[in-house]
Amino acid sequence: MQQNKEIYLAGGCFWGLENYVSKIRGVVRTEVGYANGRTENPTYEQVCYEDTGHAEAVRVEYDPERLPLPFLLELFYEAIDPVSVNRQGNDRGTQYRTGIYYTAEADAPVIAASLRALQKRYAKPLAIEQAPLLNYAPAEDEHQKYLEKNPGGYCHIGPALVRRAARAVVDPTRYQRQSDGKLREALTERQYAVARQGATEPAFTGEYWDHYEPGIYVDVTTGEPLFSSRDKFDAGCGWPSFAKPVDPLVARESEDRSYGILRTEVRSRVGDAHLGHVFDDGPTDRGGLRYCINSAALRFVPKSQMEALGYGALLDQAD
Repeated sequence: MQQNKEIYLAGGCFWGLENYVSKIRGVVRTEVGYANGRTENPTYEQVCYEDTGHAEAVRVEYDPERLPLPFLLELFYEAIDPVSVNRQGNDRGTQYRTGIYYTAEADAPVIAASLRALQKRYAKPLAIEQAPLLNYAPAEDEHQKYLEKNPGGYCHIGPALVRRAARAVVDPTRYQRQSDGKLREALTERQYAVARQGATEPAFTGEYWDHYEPGIYVDVTTGEPLFSSRDKFDAGCGWPSFAKPVDPLVARESEDRSYGILRTEVRSRVGDAHLGHVFDDGPTDRGGLRYCINSAALRFVPKSQMEALGYGALLDQAD
């Protein structure tokens, strides 16, 4: 059994980042403080107004068996604008810069690889500082667990994102997006048309619209888990319907105005594959949403095979 590890994360006001990170499964303990500045034991006022060079940071103690560092960093990226210089939300100043500070030298290449992968998603250069932890001072008691003490306090990270992070169970670093060339060879004509070209399969023709075997449904292009049999229901529409994804961060939503109507498109996180759309006419006792998904965008993994294929952590969702 591995011992807990630590990492120091800076991402704007530490009140909100601490609250966000503390809800992630596998995080054992959090503390806010001041990292990598020019003075020892600064006060909050000195950091904010006297240019001490510190970053507002969160010391994160985590269980690497439950939460590998690359997965933790991916969740950190969800809460920040990684290309914003010295600014997150309404907060501006060098103390609000983004950074990843490590105490174990073995973490340096892991962080570097994570940042290289993140850079591929952005045209602008990342503004995330990577450095060893040179110094750190815990913040004053009133700043520790600030949002638990002050539920109505300012936070640049929205409550919906905090809730999504708390339910995050799928590690995106385990899956890889494939080139269109490889996908053309691997997928059927319909699968490629749906996943990469945004097509819609005709109702009542897909493989899974009336399929209810226990298991999970994964992205046909990457294998990333998306939906479970536990959340599947018969909407009578002719397409597989789900009340929610297995992890709220695996399904990316965006506005779709095609065909002259406004809808919310759903795409997979890692593969960026078109999955379908989400509507607010689902069962009210299950949250009220209906994820209307193309069978061609999915691959089903039976519950009996989940452990062997690396999906054992989701067995409790495959009822």
